Amino acid sequence: MGRYTITFLELGQYGAGHRPSQPMSESATSLTQDYHGFFRHGIDDKRRLQIPARWRPSGENFELTIMIWTGHAAGTCLRVLAPKEMRELRDKLTNLPGSDPNKEKLLHFIGRNSDKLPVDKSGRMCLPERLAFEAGLKDEAVLVGMINKFEVWNPERYAAHAEGEGPLEPALLNIIK
Repeated sequence: MGRYTITFLELGQYGAGHRPSQPMSESATSLTQDYHGFFRHGIDDKRRLQIPARWRPSGENFELTIMIWTGHAAGTCLRVLAPKEMRELRDKLTNLPGSDPNKEKLLHFIGRNSDKLPVDKSGRMCLPERLAFEAGLKDEAVLVGMINKFEVWNPERYAAHAEGEGPLEPALLNIIK
């Protein structure tokens, strides 16, 4: 089985994690990965978290981007993107006009609140201390598929988030008919 790497962009005091020993091939960076399902996994004393087997690509070096996500009323979680989605986000941000005051804010936010790590042969990633702390992750995590990305949640925060979501409104259901 090939080597997997999660791409994180965090810089600074907590380090940037381990880098893959070989660059990713073009096919690995253009791969579209789907994330479906809900998983609850333990986090060991070294902050290693098991990635579901069906969410792990086979073959070559692979990178994912993980970042602190503050966009939920229930609290902060970690959001994980496949290479294609991260590249699209990066392109979208770098293509914003230089005069856009949000461009620099977003680039700083993502650059400071993300990191890059390998996934070991057992399919575990070691969560950086600061990211785990911000997301309230200690002994257990909930991994929630969002089709083209997934989120890593503190179980109590996710329960509050899911409770607050409620049923889908008819207008939303019409989108997926």
